Amino acid sequence: MTMWMPQLPDEGVRYRAIAESIALAIQAGELAAGQKLPPQRQLADRLGVTVGTVTRAYAEAERQGWVTARVGSGTFVRGAETSSGQDFLASRPVEEGIVDLSLSLPPPHPMRAASLGRVLREIAEDDLVLQRAVEYQPDRGVPIHRERLAAWMCELGMPVEAEALLVTQGGQHGISLALQALARPGERIAADVLTYPGLISAARQAHLKVSGVPMDDQGMDMDALARLCAQQQPPRLVYVTPDQNNPTGTPLSEARRESLVALARRHDFWIVEDGVQYLPESERGTPIYRLAPERTLFIFSTSKVLAGGLRIGTLVAPAMLRERLGATLRAQNWMVPPLMVEAVCRWVASDDSRVLLEWLIQELGERQKLARQRLAGYATGGRLHGNNLWLPLPEGLRSAVLAEALARRNVLVSSAEPFCVGSEPAPQALRLCLSAAVSREALAQALDTLAELLAEPPAAPWQTL
Repeated sequence: MTMWMPQLPDEGVRYRAIAESIALAIQAGELAAGQKLPPQRQLADRLGVTVGTVTRAYAEAERQGWVTARVGSGTFVRGAETSSGQDFLASRPVEEGIVDLSLSLPPPHPMRAASLGRVLREIAEDDLVLQRAVEYQPDRGVPIHRERLAAWMCELGMPVEAEALLVTQGGQHGISLALQALARPGERIAADVLTYPGLISAARQAHLKVSGVPMDDQGMDMDALARLCAQQQPPRLVYVTPDQNNPTGTPLSEARRESLVALARRHDFWIVEDGVQYLPESERGTPIYRLAPERTLFIFSTSKVLAGGLRIGTLVAPAMLRERLGATLRAQNWMVPPLMVEAVCRWVASDDSRVLLEWLIQELGERQKLARQRLAGYATGGRLHGNNLWLPLPEGLRSAVLAEALARRNVLVSSAEPFCVGSEPAPQALRLCLSAAVSREALAQALDTLAELLAEPPAAPWQTL
């Protein structure tokens, strides 16, 4: 069998280039699931690099989830049997006695299913709507649906015009559409050095390079972004979650929002603003799409407000991009299923959605308060009504070790690793999704377990010789 060989560029960091070649080869089908990668020494000899370079490349590919290393056997392309992908069925952990704080889900409430049932029954009695639901629709969505969704967003404090909206299959679809419409394979984009894993995954699927921009307690460092633009070709776009970074919860200050807009105009890059992680209007800053409407795409979704399973969202775009985005959506799946869009439009127009939203804001506030009480003394971060809490660990504690210990006690959390852009080192911290627990009581139990483990002395470091 011919040994697989990556084609490396003349310049750039060797181990990163090898890791990227592995990812591209897997996506192209050149490396099949279960296939063994070449032995590190053999590949190093063929490429004219050190064994350490190949070792580091394989480790990076494993960190990104493309391959898995088996002690004594080698490194293999991941298949279904080796996949570490998480099952997103939120009800399963509850049945197994697990408190899952790893997934950013809206707090459970029986009203979600009941409201959906009500609107579906209404639709079942409406012959005209049913007829429209079985017919093809415009790629961007029918005008009446876009008008209803725009009215709902205005009610939530996100003023938009219906003409600017494109209906999507959720926020993740909005990200993919934006990347595909704005950037070509091989081009560079930028994001916070810790950012939403869905952006990292979508960029990888689009064969884009992602540069991580340092951040502090005011959000993305605009001086660092300016240096990035000056040192090399400016990024094609910059992805931001300005009201609460995912995972840290850090908001982008008003001054830096203005600086971001100024840099975008100076260096001619696009801004993709993700507002899916919902906050009440009083905790949000000035929308970037209002500061720079000519070069900003704004992503929103029903996932964190109504229900994640609806898979309905919106993408707000400048006029010059709407036709291109519509064509991109049409090439992917022609249109968003109009039956579900109709259900969402009826739901958001009802009193049920307002009652649910009021409950959601109050519930998240209580859960954040509970978490801060249980973890008093630790430097937690996050928004007062956000889904997540960011927990930097005390010195001497490792996030991977703590996450494993919590899992053994039926508490699931996320370390910082999945949120890291490129090969940036992960901080020793945990993201706790306070919203996903089935109840405040279950959340309190999980937080008490975490507090107990945090209080224990670190494990002895000499377990490996």
